[in-house]
Parts: sequence; structure tokens; C-alpha cells
Amino acid sequence: MEQTHSSHNGAATTTPGAQRRILVVEDDPTIVDAIAARLRAEGFQVQTAGDGPAAVDTAQAWQPDLLVLDVMLPGFDGLEVCRRVQATRPVPVLMLTARDDETDMLVGLGVGADDYMTKPFSMRELAARVHVLLRRVERAALAAHTPRSGILRLGELEIDHAQRRVRVRGVDVHLTPTEFDLLVCLANTPRAVLSREQLLAEVWDWADASGTRTVDSHIKALRRKIGAERIRTVHGVGYALETPAP
Repeated sequence: MEQTHSSHNGAATTTPGAQRRILVVEDDPTIVDAIAARLRAEGFQVQTAGDGPAAVDTAQAWQPDLLVLDVMLPGFDGLEVCRRVQATRPVPVLMLTARDDETDMLVGLGVGADDYMTKPFSMRELAARVHVLLRRVERAALAAHTPRSGILRLGELEIDHAQRRVRVRGVDVHLTPTEFDLLVCLANTPRAVLSREQLLAEVWDWADASGTRTVDSHIKALRRKIGAERIRTVHGVGYALETPAP
């Protein structure tokens, strides 16, 4: 396993990634080296692991701020890594998959991944996604200390901004940070249709339309948790949060 490194470029220490720790879990040496090099250039500290057990051990010992995690790994797969790491300490996870299979993506989101990318991908986009995930964590921490008053109730759906909790018919529903932000974005304008591009820009800070499938997969994962009937698809446009008529 690779030792901790940080960028020696003097400018890197002033980048948004300065001092943040990222664990890259990937068994292909060419890919892991490329990802690690790009993230170090962004100012992050990076460690790598090449199999499931090493990833879990490193995450426990090093306490990274984010995982870039491949699905297919020796030992046990990335889904199991995600489960074990998230069970002890919540950490944002960007999952990588070689298969353009939506089922795999939904399973990954279901075990606690916050976002995914399908290989091959550009290093520019990967770096952008990493920055977005870390900003979301910062926003969540800030929101916890500067809570909005009250709880938003939309029929049987309750959204507690202060505690970042969601309940359906009084029962807590576990959402990932990304799913929570997506739901809040839809709930801010209930019944109004938001395009995939709008959601991508608001929730992911990502303006590239190539990422709209990410929105679709997160919507499907969210529907499974809060009820499919609560999110309406407007084909060719986007999505709207359905609420009881006033």
C-alpha cells in the first residue's frame, strides 16, 4: 500500500483540497496512479489500497475525508467496503464502476455511496466530483450549526433541516447526504418541475449535461426510500415532488 503523500507544488497548499485526505481504492495500477496523481495536483493528501480488506483497514487507521472506491476488488468488493466503512464512520464515497449497469449504481447508492462514475471517465470530471462532495459535507456541517427553524411537512413527508432527517408517516428514513440535498431541492418548490440540468447544477454544482444520468439514478434510489408516488417524472423535462393538494 502506498504511503501518504501531499502535493509539493507551493500553489497546491492554497487550493480547496488542501489538507483533505482521500483514500483511493482501485486494483488497476494504471488507474490508481492516474487518480492519485490528479488528486495530489488538486492539493489533497492521498493514500491508496488495492483490495477490500486493505481499504477497510486503511480507512479505519487513516480516517480519510472521502473515498474514491472501485466496485470490483479482490478480497471483497467495493459494496462491502462501503458497508463496513459507513458502519463505523460516515464518509462521502465516490464509487467507480466498469459496468454501465444501472442496477449496480442503485445498489451502490443503497449501501451509502454518494455518487458514482462509470469507466472510462475524465480526470477533470473526477476531480470536480470530489470537490463537490466535500463541499456538500461542509454545507451539511454548517447547516447543523445554523439550523433553519421548524420542520417542513408535505403530507406524510417531513423534512427536518436542522437535523437533516426525513420521516415518512412518522418513521425515520435514512438518506445519504446527496439524497437529502436532492429531496430538499425538490421540496423547495413542490409540484414545480425541475429539469435534470437544474438539479445537477443545484445539488451537484455540476453544469455538464453528461451527468444527468447521475440525477436519474439518485431519483430512483430516493423513490425507493420515500415512495415512488412522491416524485413525478415529466418525460423529456425532469422531476417534481408531488404533495397533497392544499
